[in-house]
Amino acid sequence: MNAGAGTETALRALGAVPDDQLDIAEAALLMAALDRPMVDIAPYRRHLNDIIAAIAQEQAGGECMARALALSGTIAGRFDYRGDNETYDDPANADLMRVIDRRMGLPVALGILYIHAGRAQGWAVDGLDFPGHFLIRVGGEDGNLVLDPFHAGRIADPPVMNDLLRRISGERELRPEHVRPMPAREVLLRLANNIKARAWKAGDVDRAATMLERMLMVAPDFAPAWRELGLVEDKRGRIRQSIAATERFLILSGDDAAVLEAQAFLRHIRLRLN
Repeated sequence: MNAGAGTETALRALGAVPDDQLDIAEAALLMAALDRPMVDIAPYRRHLNDIIAAIAQEQAGGECMARALALSGTIAGRFDYRGDNETYDDPANADLMRVIDRRMGLPVALGILYIHAGRAQGWAVDGLDFPGHFLIRVGGEDGNLVLDPFHAGRIADPPVMNDLLRRISGERELRPEHVRPMPAREVLLRLANNIKARAWKAGDVDRAATMLERMLMVAPDFAPAWRELGLVEDKRGRIRQSIAATERFLILSGDDAAVLEAQAFLRHIRLRLN
């Protein structure tokens, strides 16, 4: 078995475990490693362990502020991770191996470092479904704090979040869904979607298909990715693959309107086989 096949097998195995057992950083590394089959992944795993060990040395205790400062002081301070403002749309910013190489990335990629390192301490650390700018929440015995991993792990209190919301999405009111904790799989899908969306925008349908396939390795029952893969495969002229992906979407989807649309699409592309 070649390195790429072994990595794909490992990623699919992670995709089969319950969400609360999913190693979010390991999955992100495997997704990145599929693009670099000749690069040894072991140093990246050691680096993640170095971050965990450095945070453990802080002996932060049970208060959320102490935990937040241990995370930001280690990841942004000691290891110098930061958001990439200058080349924000570079796909490397959503590739965890390249993020580790460069010590910078997108909010969600940096957030995965915080989540992984915090959970390794036994802390409650979650990604938040904030629109357009990934945030994390750190829990402690005295409550919760929201941090912005893109800006050196600064505390994102309600005024900061409101400002982000207005600047990024144009919305003016912070709502409960903006701070919804995200399961690990959703965080990984958000990470991969950054690369997929940029590829689609650039007209690189092959790369978009590749990223959708990786999303489905880690979340095989994620219906929207099957629907999009069906559309992308049609763009690539791969009619049978498009039909198979769309049929899988129809099995998984609970959205009546989307199902009707997909059924019409399926009837249309099946005619092209004749």
